[in-house]
Amino acid sequence: MARSRYLPDNFTLALVTTVALASLLPASGSMAHFFERLTSVAIGLLFFLHGAKLSREAIVQGVGHWRLHLLVLACTFVLFPALGLALRPVLEPLVTPALYTGVLYLCVLPATVQSAIAFTSLARGNVPAAICSASASTLLGVFVTPLLVGLIVTTGTSSSASLDAIGRILLQLMAPFVVGHLLRPWIGAWVKRHASTLTLVDRGSILLVVYTAFSAAVIEGLWKQVSPTALAGLLVVLAVLLAIALSSTTWLARKFGFDKADEVTIVFCGSKKSLASGVPMAHVLFAASTVGTIVLPVMLFHQMQLMVCAVLAQRYARRPVEDDAPGAVAKPA
Repeated sequence: MARSRYLPDNFTLALVTTVALASLLPASGSMAHFFERLTSVAIGLLFFLHGAKLSREAIVQGVGHWRLHLLVLACTFVLFPALGLALRPVLEPLVTPALYTGVLYLCVLPATVQSAIAFTSLARGNVPAAICSASASTLLGVFVTPLLVGLIVTTGTSSSASLDAIGRILLQLMAPFVVGHLLRPWIGAWVKRHASTLTLVDRGSILLVVYTAFSAAVIEGLWKQVSPTALAGLLVVLAVLLAIALSSTTWLARKFGFDKADEVTIVFCGSKKSLASGVPMAHVLFAASTVGTIVLPVMLFHQMQLMVCAVLAQRYARRPVEDDAPGAVAKPA
């Protein structure tokens, strides 16, 4: 029997289990140092695999659609941060200042890749353009996210500190990514054949980062600082952000005259935020004791966007075939 789309997926359940394990048995002392070193290796492996899976052919096929890509990038790196700042006076009272810092961090992250492409495909969108936009967002995020963190998340951070953060990310994340992509002609076929097994490595790396981050946060008193009321408020904050992002990307796609397939791509690439990039970047950009609080909004938003976008993708998929005819412009709802 198929699982309901409203229920959490296996990875989300694994994330919840990891947080619970870190809360009950946090790594400390020499074990904490061991997990930090292991986490650094796992993050490098994670981005190496991302590089090896990236298809140059798909990028070339989708790169010509520059208007779509500019709009997606503007939604990701301009609209979201602007929303986080504009809504702060209204939404921050619902949570703690530390949690809202995590919300701002969420707002400056790049778009997700795998799920954005999967939902675009399910909804009969422009898949090559989705691959190109999502991949470009991830690559630009290496440079843009640390700068935006310095500007709006940790205000007062000097430009040299932001550049230092970019340097650390280039070394720990981008270098393995580039190496993996350069080796794709030799290992690409092997990676594709073992995709299901490598997905376990991919997700296992994220779970390891989450365990290390929450262990440090629990030792610093995370659950004494985050009350059930603050968690409920955080869910409201994230729901408001997601609703505005989905509405805005839909409106902008129609305002600029994109067809329905392109609208699908803009909505699913421009409204989503990457857990796979966000958690490792937080490990690099923030102190170990604060990472748990910082990534909590990212983890919750990840599940929320998956559930909502699954419903939305199925709704798009039920549209008449004639809506996808060349030159057909999406009609306002």
